[in-house]
Amino acid sequence: MTGSAPVTRGDLDGFFGLMVDNLLQFLVILALCTTLVGMPADLVLGRIFPGAALSLLAGNLYYAWLARSRAAATGRPHTALPFGINTVSLFAFVLFIMAPTYQELAARPGYGPERAALVAWQVGLVACFLSGLIEAAGALFAGWVRRVTPRAALLSTLAGIALGFISMEFALKTFDRPLVAMAPLAIVLLAYLGRFRWPFGLPGGLVAVLAGTLLAWGLALAGVGGAPPLALAGLWEGAGLRLPRPALGDLAAALSSPFVWERLAIIVPMGLINVLGSLQNVESAEAEGDTYPTGRSLFVNGAATVVAAALGSCFPTTIYIGHPGWKRMGAGWAYSAWNGLFFAVVAVTGLIGPIARIVPVEAAMAILVWIAVVITAQAFRATPAEHAPAVVIGMLPGIAAWGWFMVEMTFTGARVNGWLPAAVDLPALVEGLAASTIPYVRGLLALKSGFLFSATLLAAMAVHLAERQYARAALWAAVAAAFAATGLMHAYTLTPAAVREEIVPGQAWPVAVGYLLAAAAFLAAAALSRRRGTP
Repeated sequence: MTGSAPVTRGDLDGFFGLMVDNLLQFLVILALCTTLVGMPADLVLGRIFPGAALSLLAGNLYYAWLARSRAAATGRPHTALPFGINTVSLFAFVLFIMAPTYQELAARPGYGPERAALVAWQVGLVACFLSGLIEAAGALFAGWVRRVTPRAALLSTLAGIALGFISMEFALKTFDRPLVAMAPLAIVLLAYLGRFRWPFGLPGGLVAVLAGTLLAWGLALAGVGGAPPLALAGLWEGAGLRLPRPALGDLAAALSSPFVWERLAIIVPMGLINVLGSLQNVESAEAEGDTYPTGRSLFVNGAATVVAAALGSCFPTTIYIGHPGWKRMGAGWAYSAWNGLFFAVVAVTGLIGPIARIVPVEAAMAILVWIAVVITAQAFRATPAEHAPAVVIGMLPGIAAWGWFMVEMTFTGARVNGWLPAAVDLPALVEGLAASTIPYVRGLLALKSGFLFSATLLAAMAVHLAERQYARAALWAAVAAAFAATGLMHAYTLTPAAVREEIVPGQAWPVAVGYLLAAAAFLAAAALSRRRGTP
């Protein structure tokens, strides 16, 4: 098996890219849990990180083994499915499950901040556990969903996410720190777009990370403005042995908590969104020539999430976006295995913080920009030319989600820094935007709510219209109406701090009626075509 699936230079590039992506997730978890959920750093470093890292280890090793097995069976290299912590669930669980639980209990007599943070962590464990069960159960029908859903509908959704949340995010950061970030971007583009071979066969990603790190430290030590803030002081802060411990007692204690069942309207749709996202990424891998079993791939993902909850992590894992990018870098199976082993070691030893302080994100984010570009290009390249408009339509909800994310982050930053009066909460902001700056802001919120579902369904309609299969387009429109009516998409609740996506049946009824009207129009077109004998 080893002979048919050797380790390649591309594995090193893939490792750096996937490692940086996961490292960012860990740093976000540390920041959000300690500031919004009141958790002591020891709880995050000693319980959440080791549990999350072991779930990553289990999943990454499985997907690496699966890639080696497929390579041995087919006689050609396969790139392992990328795997990591689910970013969407991370924010949803913190903002809408754990933080509200902490804030409510911290104000109650007899609780206090410390006990409230502990209960919020336990509730997060149950949310993660239930999400894993939903994803594992989703493996039963995921294969059927793949068969009936057009490829353009699955890939365009990923393209929208890649274009907004990855390429734009890191492109903006590149031009914010051009002295450090533009040179690594040029190196990555030379290596993967220009197919330039670096001396001694060095991987382009490794050259980019090394160059960016040296630039960052050189500029910081020289005191040049525009360099990222770096310092040797406190470099090893947080390091120390932290072995994972089972959290089954805490998990069981929270199963009867009313805070869990009050938030099922958030947990269930997030679990379903995880199923769809993983499904789309398996389809993305197949579009690049790497075919993996749908049911098994999703079941292992769900099982890894259950393992995370059992070991103290509140955050679901997922099959990551980005397979086409790693494939074109030449990554095989080893990059995935290395990623899992890396996080198992650094989480247990507490070295996540020191590594993040040594290698600034500006040095490695060029790899993620390239990954996003390849994902977006794949949506057009791996689908028929006549489906290109459907791909564009499927990208719109993801772009809308990213646009609102920028608005919400600006609002949150203004509140935290005291730039806005305390009386100005999110509903007031939306009212103000609707009355002046962005009159269509409610449409933005509706399009971004449940955007993975709406992107897939809209693109599927468009594919069948392009094929002149009007009755099938009507069926997809009817499905979209059902999703909107039940609150799985286009429904949202404005809280003082954030837009809360949850199942609110009937809240998006105008959109549901709109989809039904679209279905009626498509059916009328189908009937007229049959009468005319139009093929």
